[in-house]
Amino acid sequence: MQKLYEQYKGLLFTLAYQLTGSNSDAEDAVQDVFLKVYDIDLESLAQPKAYLCKVVTNHCLDLLQSARKRRVQYFGEWLPEPIVTANDELFESVARGELLSYAMLVLLEKLSPAERAVFVLREALSFEYDDIAQLIGKSEANCRKLNSRARGKMGIEVDQPIHPDTSSEQWVYRFMAALEEDNVDAIVSMLAKDVVLVSDGGGKAHAAVRPIETSIHVARFLLGLFRKTHTEATNEGLKVAIMNINGQAGVVFRSGERIETIALLHADGNVIRNIYFMRNPDKMRHL
Repeated sequence: MQKLYEQYKGLLFTLAYQLTGSNSDAEDAVQDVFLKVYDIDLESLAQPKAYLCKVVTNHCLDLLQSARKRRVQYFGEWLPEPIVTANDELFESVARGELLSYAMLVLLEKLSPAERAVFVLREALSFEYDDIAQLIGKSEANCRKLNSRARGKMGIEVDQPIHPDTSSEQWVYRFMAALEEDNVDAIVSMLAKDVVLVSDGGGKAHAAVRPIETSIHVARFLLGLFRKTHTEATNEGLKVAIMNINGQAGVVFRSGERIETIALLHADGNVIRNIYFMRNPDKMRHL
């Protein structure tokens, strides 16, 4: 059992995290599944990987049903929990090419649990449709329809490949430099006209309750925030660093040992289309 745990824990966590958008739920799912199958001789199974993925998927589908109700009552905008992926052994072998971008995780919130399961299994983990059908107990034709419907809800063409996010570390540094220089023209030029900024405070930290839209409004918001942050960094020891978050460059604002904010950019076509601020302390506790 220990050998199988070591072999598949990365894959199962990656699957569970993308199905739930929660680090804590994903960790609990992996632990619960291995406790559930403890007395089963998995090594005697023809396909232990498929069996474990099926159990994890079903576990997460149950979680998603209850989570949908909780998120309706959530204060402000809901964003997935960010995870640190730099030098994390959990992601060394499995998740590097199988972890959807943070922006894609946000889009997954538009999907039903079944659509989300099919999309993650197919687009992130590259399962074949016949395998997905066995995992979630639906026909292969139904799974194809669910994935097509999921892509439609997310605004992704049927044959459009799922690309990783292009917000490289150098790109993020360039944007941060424009903010530090108070260069409005440079900032606006890096933002898409219809850029959207979403902030998640969960009612436990100050955050914009509604999304901020258009390049002008987002630029004004960011400049005001950066000026305030710069003052706090000088007076209160707030530190800013670039870290690998969800497989991409993210900006981390830290006060002492506590992370105050994590900012992630979604860039496409050489402009920023989405900016995500995580400020809910409950969602950064694991970091």
